[in-house]
Amino acid sequence: MYIKDLINAAGAKVLKEIDESLDVRISTDTRTIQKGDFYLPLKGASFDGEKFIGQALEKGAAGAFCTGTDGHLQVSDTLTAYLQCANFRRRKLNFTVVAVTGSSGKTTTKELVAATLSEKFKTFKTPLNHNNEIGLCQTIFEAPDDTEVLVLEMGMRGLGEIELLSKYAEPDITIISNVGTAHIGRLGSRENIAKAKCEIVKYQRGKTFIAHDDELIKNTVEFDGEKIFYSIKDVKILEKSEHYSKFEYKGNVYELNTGGDYNIENALSAINTGLALGMEIREIQAGLKKYKPIEKRWESVNAGGFEIINDSYNANPESMRAFVDTIFELYQNSIIILGDMGELGEDEIKYHRELGRYINAYKKQDTMILSIGTLSKYITDEVKSCPSKHFETIEDAVSFIKTLDKKSKIFLKASRSMKFEQIIERLK
Repeated sequence: MYIKDLINAAGAKVLKEIDESLDVRISTDTRTIQKGDFYLPLKGASFDGEKFIGQALEKGAAGAFCTGTDGHLQVSDTLTAYLQCANFRRRKLNFTVVAVTGSSGKTTTKELVAATLSEKFKTFKTPLNHNNEIGLCQTIFEAPDDTEVLVLEMGMRGLGEIELLSKYAEPDITIISNVGTAHIGRLGSRENIAKAKCEIVKYQRGKTFIAHDDELIKNTVEFDGEKIFYSIKDVKILEKSEHYSKFEYKGNVYELNTGGDYNIENALSAINTGLALGMEIREIQAGLKKYKPIEKRWESVNAGGFEIINDSYNANPESMRAFVDTIFELYQNSIIILGDMGELGEDEIKYHRELGRYINAYKKQDTMILSIGTLSKYITDEVKSCPSKHFETIEDAVSFIKTLDKKSKIFLKASRSMKFEQIIERLK
């Protein structure tokens, strides 16, 4: 952006003389700042970027935002200034914005949507799960100038956060993959979670809202445009295996190079997004087929002679149930290793017990359930339908795993805080 645009977008006060015609790149990190960049210092609970303004200028920064008097452009809040500048670029380039949120599956949905739309449009997406305010700004600024569609993932931990992201992203199409119990410890009820997720339409410019067919979403969302609801019930599954799905939806056949009904369901949002943007069926089919699961989401690795499917990026009751459904339906001779689910509030023990009881619907002696952690003990305490065992630590679990038949495939699922990647490292 030109410095004159930074001034106008953020409503900044010019403190020191600066060439307003300079075309600059915004940098928020003095460790990677380059000569000619414009420094935007961010603040957090344990850091204050304004302390490094001098360092940024020494490294060749053209100037800096500030809330005090040490920089060139003074604003009341640097994060708000970052968002305002990102919104300026979003409006200037005028790409179509597809915004995605949900209690679970939002990153997979974002990836499926991006893979689909890339078949027709120059598409850019939120990297990994950079789905907060800073990630939103970074994504908008990293998007190439010729981007036609920007697919943004939006996360939240409380009410008002999705609304803020929507305000500066101004989405054309919005998607809610589902409303579950992730963050229920913070928000207190699924009703409040639905309210928080449905904030995504608050500043929507376009006419299309796409969501999982959930009465709670239908009763909560306040949107006057076209509303499309999808469900696995709308699908006829033609073929499915460990790494492949073939299904019929609205009279057309689609393929995915991944297993799991929940992946098929997430793909429906991508199909409907493609249709809303005028894509032909053959283009949507081709785009979906090119989708590849991202790291730690159904990632297959080999360690210690075992084949391991690692889906330990995140976990909540809904994604855990979808996880075990897929394994019991598609795999034989399995070892399912489950860890604690975080942020479930005062009912966290209940949710873990319910998962154990859910597993009892499947009676397969060739599948073993192992749990690691504190809360996960309540899962295996309830499991009666197949062999189960609990471990307090990853070290103890790995010692036991090493005694098992290497013909068994291992599946990992837990919240990120459990650090289940250490299981793979220790087996290697």
